[in-house]
Amino acid sequence: MSEQAHILLVDDDPDLLRLLTIRLKAGNYRVTAVGSAEAALARLAVELPALVITDVQLPGRDGLALFDEIRRQHAALPVILLTAHGTIPDAVDATARGAFAYLTKPFDGKLLMEKVAYAINLSTVMPAPASGDESWRAELISRSAQMAELLAEAKLVAGSDASILIRGPSGTGKELLARALHNASRRAKAPFIAVNCGAIPEQLLESELFGHVKGSFTGAVGNREGLFLAADGGTLFLDEIGDMPLPLQVKLLRVLQERAVRPVGADQTRPVDVRLLSATHRDLDVAMAEGQFREDLYYRLNVVTLTLPPLAERREDISLLANHFLQKLAAKYQKALNGFAPDALTALVAAPWPGNVRQLVNVVEQVCALATAPLVPLSLVQRALRVPSLEALSYNEAKQRFERDYLIQLLRLTDGNVADAARLADRNRTEFYRLLQKYELTPALFRADGDPVADERQK
Repeated sequence: MSEQAHILLVDDDPDLLRLLTIRLKAGNYRVTAVGSAEAALARLAVELPALVITDVQLPGRDGLALFDEIRRQHAALPVILLTAHGTIPDAVDATARGAFAYLTKPFDGKLLMEKVAYAINLSTVMPAPASGDESWRAELISRSAQMAELLAEAKLVAGSDASILIRGPSGTGKELLARALHNASRRAKAPFIAVNCGAIPEQLLESELFGHVKGSFTGAVGNREGLFLAADGGTLFLDEIGDMPLPLQVKLLRVLQERAVRPVGADQTRPVDVRLLSATHRDLDVAMAEGQFREDLYYRLNVVTLTLPPLAERREDISLLANHFLQKLAAKYQKALNGFAPDALTALVAAPWPGNVRQLVNVVEQVCALATAPLVPLSLVQRALRVPSLEALSYNEAKQRFERDYLIQLLRLTDGNVADAARLADRNRTEFYRLLQKYELTPALFRADGDPVADERQK
């Protein structure tokens, strides 16, 4: 974060509170220090910090009760627990329920600062807007400096009627930005209509945009106004404008010049007052050079250009977006999910994201659908990202895992017949049984009839 991250520190030991405050401020963090859970909750009602650090043993309501209340009110707010030796099991339990980390007193100062930096980096708390109503851009969730600059430009040009071309890779949220521009404009109470030019067949796109009269072509059984007239007084967003066929580009240019549309088959034009926004993931300069996009239309559309960055260039937003989508999708799937485990968030932040925000939504939906615990684990995130799980095993662990999997495979191949399995393994049955007992494998479970008595007959 460009500004100082705010940390709420909770401990009833004044000396420790003072020491931690000095250390955190030296690390360029802004610190609010309080001595009880009640005081902490009062501060949370005033300002949401990026991180809470709390002792487990507090007077009155203890630190674990404070943690539970924070999870209830602010599910994505990271919490680090400070614990004495006697409360380690409680702290471990809290970590399983979503606490970011716990440190045992007396703790190493360097380790604390590493945990704090790690938590702040993954914190999902957005800084409060400096001033003004930010509801116009509510769907564009971000705390990155790059996005802040883009949104400031968007707010500035939203008040005019200038045509705006929104550039950016697929999945970055171009329609969301277009809707935000509409919300911030004087046309906010009029219609906002979006159409994907690449998703409608060429023969239907003209009628979809400009309308048609009855009998103008086969299937035209009645008059149709078209999207330009439907958006009259408001905003029309043409997504993937680079995919518009050349003949339609000529007609769109005429509409922009004359501010009037002529429905297919009609003799008269109809005036229309529409603010046009367009978007593309294609390089229109290249398309113009190749004769696939009209230069005169390009300059009509490209009065102002706004470029959305790929998600990989705004990694500070990934944890924020992931938890936002998780909360929405958890409600959809009726699941009580508290958030992501720290290593799962780290994997999300480090992923390449070629599909940008749209891919992130899909990944979060998959882990939400498959999650069976309140905290989404790393394994589910790796599965959704199609990343192989990297697990460092000792030689003995690897050997035991192989041995167990090998025995299971033999039992499956032989339908649980120990004599046949031992023969395939080139081991006598006594030795083979010892191996089965070592891994608590019951041959009967691998038989179609599930007859446990057969084990005794084979011995």
